[in-house]
Amino acid sequence: MAFSFIEQKLAQQREHALYRSTKCVESQNAREVSIAGKTYLNFSSNDYLGLNNHPEINKAMQEGADRFGTCASASSLITGYHYAHQSLENDICTWLNKPKCLLFSSGFAANQGVLDALGEPNTNYWLDKLSHASLIDGALASKARTKRFLHNDMQQLDTFLSSSPEKDNVIISEGVFSMDGDQANLSSISQLAKKHKALTYIDDAHSIGVKGKFGEGSLSQAPIDMVMATFGKALATSGAFVVCNEDIYEYLVNFSRHYIYSTAISPAVAWATKASIKLAQQEQWRRDKISELSYLLSTTLNNDIELIKTESSIHAIVLGSASKTLNTSEKLKENGIWVTAIRPPTVAKNSSRLRVTITASHNANDIKYLASNINKAFLNGK
Repeated sequence: MAFSFIEQKLAQQREHALYRSTKCVESQNAREVSIAGKTYLNFSSNDYLGLNNHPEINKAMQEGADRFGTCASASSLITGYHYAHQSLENDICTWLNKPKCLLFSSGFAANQGVLDALGEPNTNYWLDKLSHASLIDGALASKARTKRFLHNDMQQLDTFLSSSPEKDNVIISEGVFSMDGDQANLSSISQLAKKHKALTYIDDAHSIGVKGKFGEGSLSQAPIDMVMATFGKALATSGAFVVCNEDIYEYLVNFSRHYIYSTAISPAVAWATKASIKLAQQEQWRRDKISELSYLLSTTLNNDIELIKTESSIHAIVLGSASKTLNTSEKLKENGIWVTAIRPPTVAKNSSRLRVTITASHNANDIKYLASNINKAFLNGK
């Protein structure tokens, strides 16, 4: 073996119930997933609005492929920027009431590309403690000074910002936190940004489409300078975008390495995403259903179960140890329920949890069956 540490590291992962492997999905929708010949109720999908495989989106994908091809064939600054991309950017700007928009290949690439580019030596990045790995990696890869404040602790953030008034300060957080499902205190973040003349950057991957009257996410709750959101969750396609002002847009076009040197997203996907955004804007019933089913879950779980409070699609049931969480996940699979065990380093040590996601495609009986099985597994595991 070329690397002497590989075998040892993998053995440690198995020993501590942290080993990971891929599972080949044969078919899936927002409600069910088929793996290895068995179909499960799927509570691990990020298809929050249940739009994946929607006929209107599929039709738009085919139209886009017929008109523009399946591949951009170059980066956006060479010959990869198609009319489909421009049209999608315009739709997003109108939807979110922002002047400019850039498309990226993924949310990870967008966060890294933006934070690396804007992180000059005179920049301070202030990240929420529970910020996504892509935000942390992007900040640390830059030349900026990076410091994390306690989760949603606005008093500590205020203190940090007061310590460096001469710097270019940027407050960074997630709109809805990917592992806990709770929300950033966007109103307070916006007020602190105004007080300290700082900029705000919000990762809205798990909020876009789900929050707001028209699915506009965190921008429905507070003014934010820069918002990144992905297409591969509630919007049911792939890729990501960043909205911002014109100056930041021009800067990123010239200095964001992920934007400059990556092939643009598929124009067919861009065309399909226009259709998914339209559906997300128009069909409020999908957001209403998520809220109704989420309330049902919270009221049918055993009161002794630690369920992090949330108003999103994400419901974190904290069990503590990695082995206990993994065992509970396996018991649920035996009863036809797919819920992924989330373990360190994705979450902090001793905070392993079941990450339950509720979509608009689930129904009340699905939620009752899930809660009943979690209650049984919890009582048997005591």
